This record gives sequence, structure tokens and C-alpha cells, in this order.
Amino acid sequence: MITRELSIGSVKLGGGRPLALIAGPCVIENEAVTLRHAERLMTICNGLGMGLIFKSSYDKANRTSAHAFRGPGLDEGLKILAKVKDSLGIPVLSDIHSIEQVEPAAQVLDVLQIPAFLCRQTDLLVAAAQSGRVVNVKKGQFLAPWDMKQVAGKLSAVGTEDIILTERGASFGYNNLVVDMRSFPVMRAIGYPVVFDATHSVQLPGGQGTSSGGQREFVEFLSRAAVAAGIDGIFMEVHEDPDKALCDGPNSIPLSDLPALLKRLQALDAVAR
Repeated sequence: MITRELSIGSVKLGGGRPLALIAGPCVIENEAVTLRHAERLMTICNGLGMGLIFKSSYDKANRTSAHAFRGPGLDEGLKILAKVKDSLGIPVLSDIHSIEQVEPAAQVLDVLQIPAFLCRQTDLLVAAAQSGRVVNVKKGQFLAPWDMKQVAGKLSAVGTEDIILTERGASFGYNNLVVDMRSFPVMRAIGYPVVFDATHSVQLPGGQGTSSGGQREFVEFLSRAAVAAGIDGIFMEVHEDPDKALCDGPNSIPLSDLPALLKRLQALDAVAR
């Protein structure tokens, strides 16, 4: 099953191309941390011959607690992501949360990401589709994989075919998510590249009371299964010291562990393709 091929900067995603990576710290903590992570990720991916899209959020609008760190905000966050893009030459991705954010975000970002909780917000989808940028929609934890056909249809109805669909797990009882491996062939049959968000899929939403927990020890197992099932890209939140990360540390991968993990996933991807 071959999906549509997208060109995102120098990265090719879909169309039977080798596995690409979307990765970065969950949230922009500051400029120095962001650039340091982006440089390290670029070095890792260049060494593996793997396409990289750098991801970090300028605002985490759906944090568990009102007191949780959300990021630097739209203006400062986009300035930092522009520095990543301009200094390293790699495409960048971040979340948008409202129609008003689409225009300024599209001036910097190569990919506009629709958060899972907003994946059915028609006006936001339409505005993103009209931006001229690639749109990555995370499947809501409350949706079946075949429901994403209607989500993609809202985007294509206003003229864009530059669409990515991302699986990030489905709600399974309280504070828990599961990944149904059937979702990958179902969503790929819609025709667009499908990405597996490996780190959010092991999140325990609200599991620590005032913040989400996570089980990063299961990231590799789910990633292996997803690659074997057939995906076009892998999404991972990484951090040089996850236990000190300001967002999603419990489900983030230590940056030092990433090269070996990606090598193993590339080997599986070569067999699966």
C-alpha cells in the first residue's frame, strides 16, 4: 500500500520512501535548549541517512494543571523555531490551536500540526488547509481510525492534498491509552502518509494528578510493531534529561538512546517495505 509522497523541505515522507522522523522536546523550554536538541537530532539523522522534521511546541494549550509550564508563546516560540530552520536548514513543525495562529505560524512552520483534541474543529482544519503548508492531524483519542477519512476530507475539500495523519493512541479507561495496530493500514488506505506518535502513545493522561505520567519503557516495543505494520514516519518526543523536562518527561526518550533505537527501526522498516 503506497501513500501519497510529500516533500517537506529536504524530507520525503510517504510514497514508499524510507521511514522519516519527527522529533524534538515536547515544549520549547528556551532558545539554547531548543537549538542544542535540534543540532543533536540533525547529527543523528544525518549519520543514519534519515529525514528529520524538528518538532517543539510554542504553547502546550492542553496541560493538565493551570500551573504547568506551557512554553514561550506564539511570538517568541516562532522566533526560536525560525532560528532552528534558518541555522540548520531543517523543516520545523509545531501545534496550532486557533484560527488566529494559522497565518503567523505558516510564515515560519513547514508543517502545521492539529492537536488530537482539535482534530474535528472544522474551521481550524479549513484555515490550516488554506495556509499553503503541510497539515499534520493527530487522530483524537476518541476517534476510530476510519473516522480520519472525514477529517482528511475537510482538508482536501478546500484544495490541499499535503496531509499527514498521526496515530497517538486511543483512550482505554481512565488515564490510559492503547494502540490498535489495525489503525495503520486503515488510515494508510485513505491515501496520505501515516505517522506513529510513539511517545504520546505511552502517555498516562493526567496520571500524576497535576500532570501526565508515562511509560517510556514501552516506546520501543510499540514502535517496532508500528513499523512492522507499515507506517511512513515515526514521531518521538526526546530530551537530553527527560526527568528534568518541563513537559512530558515521563514519556520522552533520552536523546542518548535515540541513535540505537532508530537503527533498529530502520532495519525493520527495510523489511516491511
